[in-house]
Amino acid sequence: MTTRKDASFAYQAVYHYLVGLIETATGANEQKLPSLRQLAERLGVSVSTTKYAYALLEDEGRIHAKARFGYFTRAVSAMPVTPRSGNLLDNVFASARQPGMLALSSDAPAMLLSLQQPLLMMERELTRQYPQSRAPLYQPFGEAELRAAVAERYTRSAENHWQAEQVYIGADLRSVFELSLTALDLNGSVALVESPCSWAILRQLQAARIRVIEIPLGDDGRFDLPALNEVLTREPVRLAVLSSAVNIPHGGLMPAQDKQQICRWLAERDIWLFENDTWGEFCFSPTAARYRDFADPDRLLVFSTFDKIIGAEAPYGYVLCRQQGPQLQRSFLGRGFRLSTIRQKAIARLYLSKRIDPHLKTLRTILLQHMHQMQTLLEQHANGRWQAIAPHGGASFWLKALHPVDMQRVFERLLAERIVIAPGEIFSQQGAWQQHLRLSYTVDWDKDIAQALKTLAQAIDAET
Repeated sequence: MTTRKDASFAYQAVYHYLVGLIETATGANEQKLPSLRQLAERLGVSVSTTKYAYALLEDEGRIHAKARFGYFTRAVSAMPVTPRSGNLLDNVFASARQPGMLALSSDAPAMLLSLQQPLLMMERELTRQYPQSRAPLYQPFGEAELRAAVAERYTRSAENHWQAEQVYIGADLRSVFELSLTALDLNGSVALVESPCSWAILRQLQAARIRVIEIPLGDDGRFDLPALNEVLTREPVRLAVLSSAVNIPHGGLMPAQDKQQICRWLAERDIWLFENDTWGEFCFSPTAARYRDFADPDRLLVFSTFDKIIGAEAPYGYVLCRQQGPQLQRSFLGRGFRLSTIRQKAIARLYLSKRIDPHLKTLRTILLQHMHQMQTLLEQHANGRWQAIAPHGGASFWLKALHPVDMQRVFERLLAERIVIAPGEIFSQQGAWQQHLRLSYTVDWDKDIAQALKTLAQAIDAET
């Protein structure tokens, strides 16, 4: 059996082995899986280990048990997958989560290496230490220990430091972004964003009735600065949402002098800068400048989440903001997130234990290796079809078709082959980037990725 190098427990290896069996068994009829004892003998583990792995898969709804007969896969229709609604983004999102799909659209670096097991071990240890905490059931702004750990993480010098009371923790990235817009009275205003832009950010701005002005990024990852200045002069912009280091999903890296000039213009016009630091730790260049290095500290809000680094067990979002404390406190207090105190403490202990930096160093190395691996495959199948510029970080390529093509039709063709891509137009409110797609390299490399890219090339040829 081939196990993943980052597997901390035997049940993880058994779990991944079973996932492979389930996906190859996908069909119209359910199929029987090995018994607990058969699997334990086959893989050289204990029966309790195989039982735990089966229990996880049963909780996920991927298998089911029959009394006296054992475990079976769930029958999945072998009919081609078809879009379920008229909304392209919803179709991408839903299709990527169906059983047996190869999601080339994902952007989850923790799939390659996570800290979920150390996190859960820390949580179990803390549960023993604090079996019946007398503290309130939840802290509306986040657990103090976690807020302090985040503040410490972002502090760079005596002049550029953060305090725990300037950090706010929420249920997820969407929640903290929404509350920040409300607290700063930005709903219904005008926002400037880089384009392509995260679909999650675009949806939140739309929900807040904010008019979005998209500034396109060139192939070199830079804005047309004179055009940007003209927009700032002409439009009543109150908010700019920009990626901290690597532009995501574009993959470009804005030069430091450009970021400094942009921050100067924003400060002159008293415009809030929302720095999206979700991918800030995944830049391949260790010296890349962040917008917060040059921004007006009184008009700066940094937002991010823990799950990209740790994994899905740490979905919480957070913001850092030095100003408007009473408004932010009122906004977060009104929502009153009931977040697990122990889970937050466990995340804080991970950061304070100094495990994050070695983990990130290894994860960036793995991402860089897979980026080059994907780049080689893309070059093999390009043949004048697409342009793929190596990204400066992140987990995906921003692919540009070199001939006019209906990328939505390409998406639909690939669904029939149980492959999911992310067409470029979902990263724009104005329908831009229709000749582009985001292609992830945080995929299951045990699958035949080369064949998937060949199928992508054939689909593009068919729709060109």
